[in-house]
Amino acid sequence: MASEARLYTFSEETKTHLRKFRLGTSRASQPQAVIYLIDKQTKEIRQDEDERVYTSLDELADDLPDHSPRFVLLSYPLTLPSGRLSVPYVMLYYLPTTCNSEMRMLYAGAKELMRNTSEVTRIIDLESAEELEEIPEKLAA
Repeated sequence: MASEARLYTFSEETKTHLRKFRLGTSRASQPQAVIYLIDKQTKEIRQDEDERVYTSLDELADDLPDHSPRFVLLSYPLTLPSGRLSVPYVMLYYLPTTCNSEMRMLYAGAKELMRNTSEVTRIIDLESAEELEEIPEKLAA
């Protein structure tokens, strides 16, 4: 992780947002997601320009780019078979098959740093926005 920490950066504002999002969604009653990207020039990992918090997987799917990877932090409340409410906090590693190798390498290098900085419990790899439909089943498993 030391080499990744030297290559990629997080602003203090981004670190604060990551912390607030994680803590603020731990008792969420509806799904909440934010999209993060890597600035190609500065290697800064930051939230997408519109800084939107998505409450629907369909809306999230509509805004994911077709040819560029993204990190998506997702808090998804679900009821377990025991009747207990669970709110898993995961990172979706969105890596479309159509993105170029330079972008693949850029995001692959930052994957573990993003995981550790955002303090997610699990990473789910996605190759297309359509795979978002399977997220509830993957989280329940």
